Amino acid sequence: MLEIFLKGGPIMWPLLLTSIVALGVVLDRLWFIFQERRRRQPEVVGAILRHLESGRTAEAAKAGAGSTDFVARTLTYALTHHESSLSQAVLRAASLELQRFSRGLPVLDTVITLAPLLGLLGTVTGMIHSFGLLGNTELGAPTAITGGIAQALIATAFGLGIAITALLPFNYLNARQEEARHEIEDATTQLELLLVKCSGGACALRNLDPVKA
Repeated sequence: MLEIFLKGGPIMWPLLLTSIVALGVVLDRLWFIFQERRRRQPEVVGAILRHLESGRTAEAAKAGAGSTDFVARTLTYALTHHESSLSQAVLRAASLELQRFSRGLPVLDTVITLAPLLGLLGTVTGMIHSFGLLGNTELGAPTAITGGIAQALIATAFGLGIAITALLPFNYLNARQEEARHEIEDATTQLELLLVKCSGGACALRNLDPVKA
């Protein structure tokens, strides 16, 4: 493997760096997803919503205080920072949590795009060098040319391999981010609905933003 790597030319070192970066991001994000699943507390989310259904806003905020569940934290933040606008508090709380899920994904996306381009660059420069031997009239020149082209293609193979390998966890992590987004949206929608009190066909959010029925 080391011999093949060295035959790929100087561009193999940037490819090696991108693979290390991708591996580091993937391991970090997978560990993050594992930890978030361990920290889930659906019973706390249920307690918050039950308190809200009974009109006990203070108890709902207290039930979610110190929770390790990202949905419960979102609801608690919205309940404790709604003085000026409930919708803005909900959006900010959701944004803070989703930022944690998206951390590192832009880097992984860049690696997936960059690795094949680096491999192609290595192949092109290797072929330029190989075709430069056409002016050589020695008997071994054709063999040197074909061998040089074969070596040049190693860079493209490595670049594609890195991109394909990184694409699978990238899609998995994106799916987990979307899953978290849907859970937060569902919980915050219930939060807003439970805080709405309707009477006589008119709905108003007590001490919060007016909400259309």
